[in-house]
Amino acid sequence: MKYSESVKPISYLKAHAAEIIRDLSEKQQTLIITQNGEAKAIVQDIKAYEELQESLALLKILAQSTSDIQKGNFKPAKDVFKSIKDRKVIKK
Repeated sequence: MKYSESVKPISYLKAHAAEIIRDLSEKQQTLIITQNGEAKAIVQDIKAYEELQESLALLKILAQSTSDIQKGNFKPAKDVFKSIKDRKVIKK
């Protein structure tokens, strides 16, 4: 997606709202809306928005994991699996 093709003034949004929504839905794109020559808002297809939110959630998990590892807040995998196995044995 080229941002230069996805920038429209707010007057264009007002005049072509239905067409914009249809195009965004079909192409799963993002539209940048300007007001007085400055970028002010983003109009985005819901599927593209959901994918973006999922990506951000994964990045947040990775960042938290990296932080935990740097702080030493982790257990070796073999210890975790042994703990799980021990719990299953007790519950039988």
